[in-house]
Amino acid sequence: MEEESKDSSTQSDENLSNELRGSEFAVAGLLFCFIFSQLVAMLIAPSFTEAEVQAFDNPEDPLNSFIYLILIFAFTAMVLWLSRKKLVKILHSIFLLAIATTFVYVFYPIFFYFGYENNVGYAAASIVAFSLTAILLYYPEWYIVNISGVLLSAGVAAIFGISFGWWPAIILLTCLAIYDAWAVYRSGHMVDLADSVLDLRIPLLLVMPKSKTYSFLEHKNLHKQLEGKKKREAMFMGLGDIIIPGTLVVSSKVSMGWSVGLGALCGSLIGFIILMSFVLKGKPQAGLPLLNGGAILGFLIMAFVTGGLDWNAI
Repeated sequence: MEEESKDSSTQSDENLSNELRGSEFAVAGLLFCFIFSQLVAMLIAPSFTEAEVQAFDNPEDPLNSFIYLILIFAFTAMVLWLSRKKLVKILHSIFLLAIATTFVYVFYPIFFYFGYENNVGYAAASIVAFSLTAILLYYPEWYIVNISGVLLSAGVAAIFGISFGWWPAIILLTCLAIYDAWAVYRSGHMVDLADSVLDLRIPLLLVMPKSKTYSFLEHKNLHKQLEGKKKREAMFMGLGDIIIPGTLVVSSKVSMGWSVGLGALCGSLIGFIILMSFVLKGKPQAGLPLLNGGAILGFLIMAFVTGGLDWNAI
């Protein structure tokens, strides 16, 4: 009996060690995607400016932030309503159409950069966009979802970064950080939203497996995992956790240069590390308070150091 107890203890220690290594691998993968997406967004932002794909004509208008917030709240409410009404096919179609359309605007500046403008550029971007969306429709494995998610994150962060000046961007990040905290810790509907997205297997979340055998196609319900009824086989991160702080990263780079943009990125990375230390404890966490807070703090420090902060822009 004593020997069996020792074997059981050894096996338990080995499983714990494997779980820890798997979690470390998943965190490293998410960290890479986070950094890579934002660096790419900073690099491609000038091409997006030339292609004129920004969301607002006047990036310095603080009203832009509130318009975007209203759109986010309205879209979130629609998704939750459709999910609760079990209208999964309609929800899936809306998401796929939205993703395909976003891909068009993400890829168009690339074709524009190589001289394919207007109708020709949009036609080429549409072919790539709808081809990638078709792959997502028929084979949404985790690595396909992640590749698509990274492309979307970089492109959308670039678009938002050139659409919001640094002051409107700070307003946007602050409001969304407060909303994210409320949605996770008070109302809890952010977990419902994540579950809806995961069940549809579309690239609105990054999916980082903890083991080589993991398949997103066989993913189990997130609520059951959080309640401890299912082993958590992967770690997840919403694209908003990359795009929203990335908006300030790109905006500050565009308006004040690489040093300030990298300062905002470093600040958001510190927030990411703190966030992951909480996530590894097994409970859902609001990402934007830490990520956005870090980005804002990093921006303010580097803007002050470089003397690039113009309070007259407020």
